Amino acid sequence: MFLRLLFFASIVMTSAAIAADCPRTGTLGTSRVLAVDAKAFPNVGLKSFPQTLPLADKEVVLTFDDGPFPRTTNRILAALAAECVHATFFLVGKSAQANPDIVKKIAAAGHSIGHHTWSHPILSRLDGAAAIKQIDNGIEADERALHGADKVDDRTLFFRFPGFASTPALLDVLKSRHIAVFGADLWASDWNVMRPQQELRLIVQRLESAGKGIILLHDTKAQTAAMLPAFLQYLRKNGYKIVHVVPAQTKSSTTDDK
Repeated sequence: MFLRLLFFASIVMTSAAIAADCPRTGTLGTSRVLAVDAKAFPNVGLKSFPQTLPLADKEVVLTFDDGPFPRTTNRILAALAAECVHATFFLVGKSAQANPDIVKKIAAAGHSIGHHTWSHPILSRLDGAAAIKQIDNGIEADERALHGADKVDDRTLFFRFPGFASTPALLDVLKSRHIAVFGADLWASDWNVMRPQQELRLIVQRLESAGKGIILLHDTKAQTAAMLPAFLQYLRKNGYKIVHVVPAQTKSSTTDDK
């Protein structure tokens, strides 16, 4: 076990976030940054896979799917900024193409970006070629929204399957590209219509049961945008820590955080 921990430590670099960077005192803040290497953690999230990220008790990773959607994504970003919290946004390529300014705004605020296909189909229901086209077109649209038409580098190395509907063949394709696939450890079920107070109660109950984990939310949902400030306050008041995940740098890049 000790050797295994040393192995993971050698390929998954972590660094403490600098709390002083937040201009507001008494905020939740981002506790630390976790660089995720797809070789060590190709598939994470206990709802779908046998392993998850190496999180301590009361550490959570906030993730948002299906955006960008101007009306609600901007509210999500404002709530995160108010608490100096960083999250990961899994973008639908079609929406990213339609809203490049918001994609750039997400990145400029320091959040991580992942891919969520071109138009959000259930990939396990498509043939292999069509599924890969959905993945590739989504990646291209997200990268173009981020970097412009002349830069499509496939540098954003996180992916989440719509509906968590992966297949072994598609997982192998993503693994071969060194793209880490995210499931989740818990979620708010915000695809169901409910009042913000109900959603808050549900996610709090699930988090108290799990104790830590990757949390799935949707930045396209008005009820989630309304709920999020209270959830962040709950995390702060109850001693939870925010972990910001980023892709591990390549071998040719330095991985030292000073």
